[in-house]
Amino acid sequence: MSTSAPMIAGISRDRLAGFHTRETRRFAQGRARSRALLDAGQGAWLGGVPMHWMKDWPSPFALVVKKAEGARLEDADGFELDDFCLGDTGAMFGHSPRPVARAIRAQAGRGLTTMLPTQAALRVGALLSERFGAMQWQIATTATDANRNALRVARAVTGRRKVLVFNGCYHGTLQDTMVALEGGRTVARPGLVGQGFDLTEGAVCVEFNDLAAVEAALAGGDVAAVLCEPVMTNSCMVLPAPGFHDGLRRLTRAHGALLIIDETHTISSGPGGYTRVHGLEPDVFVLGKCVAGGMPAAVWGLSDAVAARFAAYDAARPTGHSGMGTTLSGNPMQFACLEATLSEVMTPEAYAHMEAGAARLESGLAAVIARHGLPWHVVRVGARVEFICAPGPLHNGAEAALAHQPELEAALHLGLVNRGCLIAPFHNMMLVSPVTKKRQIDRLAAAFDEVVTELRMEGGDA
Repeated sequence: MSTSAPMIAGISRDRLAGFHTRETRRFAQGRARSRALLDAGQGAWLGGVPMHWMKDWPSPFALVVKKAEGARLEDADGFELDDFCLGDTGAMFGHSPRPVARAIRAQAGRGLTTMLPTQAALRVGALLSERFGAMQWQIATTATDANRNALRVARAVTGRRKVLVFNGCYHGTLQDTMVALEGGRTVARPGLVGQGFDLTEGAVCVEFNDLAAVEAALAGGDVAAVLCEPVMTNSCMVLPAPGFHDGLRRLTRAHGALLIIDETHTISSGPGGYTRVHGLEPDVFVLGKCVAGGMPAAVWGLSDAVAARFAAYDAARPTGHSGMGTTLSGNPMQFACLEATLSEVMTPEAYAHMEAGAARLESGLAAVIARHGLPWHVVRVGARVEFICAPGPLHNGAEAALAHQPELEAALHLGLVNRGCLIAPFHNMMLVSPVTKKRQIDRLAAAFDEVVTELRMEGGDA
């Protein structure tokens, strides 16, 4: 490869541009029906799609899905894809797991929403504590809602206002966490729509893995809780440094702040999440996305000590709306799906399959990167795998942000889609489900090799 051409992470810009043009043309030419269906919906949906991020895929327009089953998708044009995105964790256990589908069919004839508990609801509480540790639980519809409720409780029992989060964190669309670290200062993230008040009045942001910064932020005595992913997952993946979580637990206890662990992505780690696998001791535990097998549901649990503090607070507060809870949260369908998922889907056997498959994928991708001599690396947390187009390991959110290569990643994603493999659109994330086959994993590694080989070829466009 010529050394005179400008490069992006070991890839010629000229080569990259030519590849992206060809792959864009290939995608569009094969998906006339998807394009026609999207065009027909332009006048009805704001921006042409039901949810704005459906346009954020690197393809020239979105795939329109006809069917999702197991770890496969079929689009409206008849193309079948091996699905490693899996709804960005919402379908981590595969699309429509059979126990969950059975539970949906059974519950559909018994009522969809009542604002009252079912027998399944009462059983689910015990299943949650058995799986994730002794907690006193509540349900929500999304992890965003669960985090919002958890933070309200933290502020209530501590009498403090602020939440400490890590630069580049992901906690859904909880606006309290939509802050970043710039020049050592906490600032609102750029691009927020209609932000009507100063987020920095209720939040402080520091870098992941920086215990000295955590201690300095907690020393002021105004932080109610540290809200933390065990692993940073929504930028380029960042693993905790040895001793980081022990230090975080020690510091929060020393300064009277609660520790909220958000396992919404790191549930990939094992049957009890990263918390159980690595022995974390949160005051509050949050989990969403896949916990009900793809049905919208989330849970949040309080340790007995925090639950007792909240009970005392709740008994003494003025009557009125708590600001927590939504009408459809806690509906019977959620509990039917939660029970099926916890008892029949999230099994040790399922996780063993996921772990083995993800290790196979990690090895395959790393071999491709090494063979081509690229300055990239692969990171894995249980069933969650990510290739990063930069040297590693990364240590914090600032490094993760710099590691992103949007032009290159878009071309890689599009090339993989055109070769029958779907990965997450916002970063280079892949999940291995209990129903993902070895041949699918090997197809993804082979497609990755084919794309990288073409990007690395000598000369101009083929």
